[in-house]
Amino acid sequence: MAKGGQELQIRELMDTMKELRITIEALRKELSAKDKTIENLQEQVAYFQKKLFGKSSEKHAVICEGQISLFDEVETEAAKVTEPEPDAEEEIVTFSKSRKSKTRKEELLAGVPVTEKVIPLPESERICERCGAELKLSGKKFIRDEWTFVPAKMKVTRIYAETYYCPECKKESEKKDSDTGNYLVTAKVPEALIPHSMTTEAVVGHVMYQKYANAVPLYRQEKDWEQYGAILSRNRLAQWVNICAEKYFTPVYEYLHRLLLKREFLMADETRIQVLKETDREPETNSFIWLFRSGEDELPPIIYYGYTETRSKYNAEAFLKGFNGYLMTDGYQGYNNLPGITRTCCWAHVRRYFNDAVPQAKKLDYAHPAIQGVIYCDKLFEIEKHCREHLYSPQKRYEYRLKHAAPLLDAFWEWMDHLKGRYDAGSRLGKAVQYVMNRKPYLNTYLKDGRCSLSNNAAENAIRPFCVGRRNWLFSDTPTGAHSSAKVYTMVEMAKAHNLNVEAYLVYLLKARPHPKMTDEELEKLMPWSHDAITGCAKVFEE
Repeated sequence: MAKGGQELQIRELMDTMKELRITIEALRKELSAKDKTIENLQEQVAYFQKKLFGKSSEKHAVICEGQISLFDEVETEAAKVTEPEPDAEEEIVTFSKSRKSKTRKEELLAGVPVTEKVIPLPESERICERCGAELKLSGKKFIRDEWTFVPAKMKVTRIYAETYYCPECKKESEKKDSDTGNYLVTAKVPEALIPHSMTTEAVVGHVMYQKYANAVPLYRQEKDWEQYGAILSRNRLAQWVNICAEKYFTPVYEYLHRLLLKREFLMADETRIQVLKETDREPETNSFIWLFRSGEDELPPIIYYGYTETRSKYNAEAFLKGFNGYLMTDGYQGYNNLPGITRTCCWAHVRRYFNDAVPQAKKLDYAHPAIQGVIYCDKLFEIEKHCREHLYSPQKRYEYRLKHAAPLLDAFWEWMDHLKGRYDAGSRLGKAVQYVMNRKPYLNTYLKDGRCSLSNNAAENAIRPFCVGRRNWLFSDTPTGAHSSAKVYTMVEMAKAHNLNVEAYLVYLLKARPHPKMTDEELEKLMPWSHDAITGCAKVFEE
């Protein structure tokens, strides 16, 4: 019995030790998981600290073309000015590694109205100091040019129509002792921009320009109008914008959409917008503004905004219905498998993920995988820069990419295969690896055609004005206002893309009064690349 009891105790002790080992192993795994969680959280804190307090630039060895900073604009631009403003015959010379550009003063002032101001010689000084004879005017001497700003003024134009009468018909009417008024003829007056409203194309165009080009919300504009002597409430301003956008911009907006779908290369991006009064939705719910633009295909650029309540895939499909070609986007999966579309993904986003994964203390550690990922991306952008600087045709760019970018991409994907599974999925580097591997089928697509872009920076730059404006006006009150904003932003950004005076182009469209019965040929004359628009909307706007 004693021996059996000892064996039983030994077995119980062995079982207890086994359970303890299992418990210890489980605790080790739990501690390891917690250590990874702590490490990931510390990495996340360091990432946010870098975003808040570090440099906003992502520049490493080679910066991605097209990415710009929204901050420190004044300091950055002022630092570029190293010489005083030019005199009449002086030239501005800008030095760079690749070229020297010269800009004469006449070119700087091209299109700006010039008036002359002649300073007279006082009468008391028009006597010769030597002999006392009276001085005679011989001409004028140029001294300098000065910028002059003419503040805006508000005025009321009272419209009358001339009336004529036929004296013979009037006599006949008087004989019959009945004043029918048939002898009167009144001049035809153009219809008001908005019936029963005092507003004009210039006023509405200015309101649109201030809000959608300069990001000045309506409540601030309301104060400006008071300074001009006009009491115009923000509600009235909003009403004018909505009516004109829906009534006059819609035909142009729809025509631009049709033209866009005929292209072979498009870019897309989307961002949030808050719309307060959507049906069956809370005011805090996010809605979306979509940006679609033509690719870098050497054709006139087309920029198109659209509003939807959600970010669902069917919204992207509805916008792009009828399009067949390449679509450059960021990583959003809602663009996957759209009918008739070959998707390409943005390498600037890949670079950004690797750049965000670089630890603060490892910025110069070229053995770190995150920095190696950034360098791979930089080399791809260097190839694109070379093609751009040498003005390669799409075919030449295609051949150059196959020769230089394709081998580099083969090495990149082989390197990525070694990184898979080596880093925790919750870490910044793990997220970067997962992001890239999930989009591998779309990141090599740009090699198929020389007209495809490497990055989606053009679309990001096109949607940025909306993001800047949203910081000021914050939200749209109704879906109608959101749709109107999309249409006005489209017209504003189209004017910018074609180097027109934005306010002049808005006024130009309002004066043309586009309507649904217009043919495509008539609408084509309103496009910012048309001769009429170019000549009527030069950089300097004159009423």
